Amino acid sequence: MTVRKRGGTWQIDVVLWRGGERVRLRKSVDVRTRNEAVILEQQERAKLQQYARQVGRPPLFTDFAKEFLETYAYTNNKPSEVETKESILRLHLSPFFGAQRLDSIGPQHVERFKANQLRAGLSPKTVNNQLTVLRKVFTVAKEWGRLHGLPPFKLLPVPEAEFDFLTFEEAERLLRGADPEWRPMVLLALRTGLRQGELLALRWDDIDLVSGLLKVRRAVARGIIGTPKNKKSREVPLSDEAIAVLRALPSRFAREFVFPADGGRLLTRNECKHPLRRACQRAELRRIGWHTLRHTFASHLVMRGVPIKAVQELLGHATIEMTMRYAHLSPDIRRDAVRLLDSRDSQARETSGQQHSA
Repeated sequence: MTVRKRGGTWQIDVVLWRGGERVRLRKSVDVRTRNEAVILEQQERAKLQQYARQVGRPPLFTDFAKEFLETYAYTNNKPSEVETKESILRLHLSPFFGAQRLDSIGPQHVERFKANQLRAGLSPKTVNNQLTVLRKVFTVAKEWGRLHGLPPFKLLPVPEAEFDFLTFEEAERLLRGADPEWRPMVLLALRTGLRQGELLALRWDDIDLVSGLLKVRRAVARGIIGTPKNKKSREVPLSDEAIAVLRALPSRFAREFVFPADGGRLLTRNECKHPLRRACQRAELRRIGWHTLRHTFASHLVMRGVPIKAVQELLGHATIEMTMRYAHLSPDIRRDAVRLLDSRDSQARETSGQQHSA
C-alpha cells in the first residue's frame, strides 16, 4: 500500500500482479486526511483485484479486432464506416499489432507503428486515420472490461488542408457550360453546399418549395442510402434561383429522387464525373470535383459577410473548427468587429471625414 502527500495533495499508488503481468493505478485524490486516502486506496485495490479475477488475460489484438468489427462496428457504424474500419484493420493494424496482446501494446509500439507507416510513404493524415481506429479499438476493449487502461495516442501534426473553390465569375461560367440536364444539379450544389452523396439521395419529400426549405436527411455512400455525415439532419434555405430551377424539373409525382438516373434508379458517383468535366472544359476551367462546389458555396457565403456560425450550420459541420478554414476569406470581419468598440463620436467623426474627402 502506498499513500503519500505531494504538494499538498494526497496520492495513492496501487500495484497488482496478474499472473506475470503488472497492473498499476496511480492518481491524486481529493481528500484532507491520510486516513481518507488510505480508505480510497483500499477501495481502488479491491476494484483492481475484481478486475483481475474477471478479465483474465486480455486477448490478442487480431482476435479482438475481429470481435470489434462483428459487434461494435456493425452495430454503431454506417456500412461505409464499417468498410473503412475493416480495411484499416486488415491491411494495417492487424499485420502490425496482431500477434500482441492488448495490454502489451504500449506507447513505444504505437510510435513504432507511426514511423513504419511514414516510411512506407503514407501521409500523416492517412496515418492519423489509422490511429483513430486503433484508439477506438482500445477504447471499446476498456469499456467491455477486456483491458484496464489505454496507451497514450499522439496524432501526427498535419498541415491545414488546402481547398479549391470557384470565384463568382467562374461559378457562372461553369453553370453556362453544364449540359442542360445537369445544370439543375450543379446549381443546387453551388447554392446549398450539399455533399455529393446528399445530392444523390435527395428526394422530393425533402423539399418544400412553398416555404423554400430543403431538408438533408439522407446520403449515399458506396451505393447505400443512410444518414448524412455526423448522423444529423439539417435544413438549408433555398434561394429564389434554386426554387425556380427545382420547379422546372419533372413533377415530383413522376419520380422519387430529385436527380435520378435512367428508369428512376439512384445515380452513381461515377456517372456524375464526366458531366462535370465536360462543363469545366466548355467553361475553360481547371478540372474540379463535386466537393469543390461545396467549398465554393461556403467560400461565397463568407466572402459575402455571412457569420461563420451560420455557415457551419448550413454545411452541417460537427465542429466550428472545420468551418474556420474559410474565415480567411473575410479579412474585414475582425477589423469591423473591433471598430464596434469605438465611441459613437469617433465613428461619427470618421464618417464625416470620409464624406468631406469624397
